[in-house]
Amino acid sequence: MWMTSSKKLNQYFYINRRGGPKIEIIKIVGIALVATFLALIVKEQKPNFAFLLIVFVGCVIFLFLVDKIYEIIHMLEKLAVNAKVNMVYIETILKIIGIAYIAEFATQITKDAGQGALSSKIELAGKIIILAMAIPILTVLIETIIKLIPS
Repeated sequence: MWMTSSKKLNQYFYINRRGGPKIEIIKIVGIALVATFLALIVKEQKPNFAFLLIVFVGCVIFLFLVDKIYEIIHMLEKLAVNAKVNMVYIETILKIIGIAYIAEFATQITKDAGQGALSSKIELAGKIIILAMAIPILTVLIETIIKLIPS
């Protein structure tokens, strides 16, 4: 049984036996550490350039992860189809997760730039947008619970 589950998991996540995700995180951490050290060195002479370097490396790391994000979305869509779940709900949940990640990314960049007030506004905007998108799912969930309660 475990072997079958493991094979399915490997199939869904495209896990490579020769390193896979471990090698990727080592690459990401390596790039981030090199950029951090460069930024610390450059910061004394050109603080604006150091900030731009960090933002650039952050964006490169994000773009590096786009393929993984696509694989996860594709896997979730397959699972939803197999479970016969309405795709509207899955798409909404994926959009909510995307908004949360993008808001977090922008918040961290603005905090790094020393703009804490703007950072908190981005967080608030992300939370409000997520709440607005979640209302239809919450409505269906509440309606389902009400139907299950004996009257």
